[in-house]
Amino acid sequence: MKATIFSILFAFATTFGFAQSDDKEKVVKVKTSAICEMCKERLERNLGLSKGVKGADLNLDNKVMTVKYNPKKTDEASIKSIIVNTGYDADGMVADQKAHDKLPKCCRKTAAPHSDMKH
Repeated sequence: MKATIFSILFAFATTFGFAQSDDKEKVVKVKTSAICEMCKERLERNLGLSKGVKGADLNLDNKVMTVKYNPKKTDEASIKSIIVNTGYDADGMVADQKAHDKLPKCCRKTAAPHSDMKH
């Protein structure tokens, strides 16, 4: 009897534990229109201040933002919305025009690609 109860409790705890680990953190990769270090800093800061985002890192070589987040507090759509509302494209979503127009001229989509220039 004790062995049966222990087996049931163990199976429940194991199943529940695996379900919990899936909900703790997810990762999404989003293609952006970011150009330079200023863009990188702006996007990483805005995402980092957002509820549920645990970390954000923009690779300027391929313009892909990798975001680690808590799925109980945010989701991919919200993350893309933050990027769009910061003034950058996010996958197929086009940047918010007003936010884009507020970016420094060197960070706008029409600017020529540049590297670690100080603006």
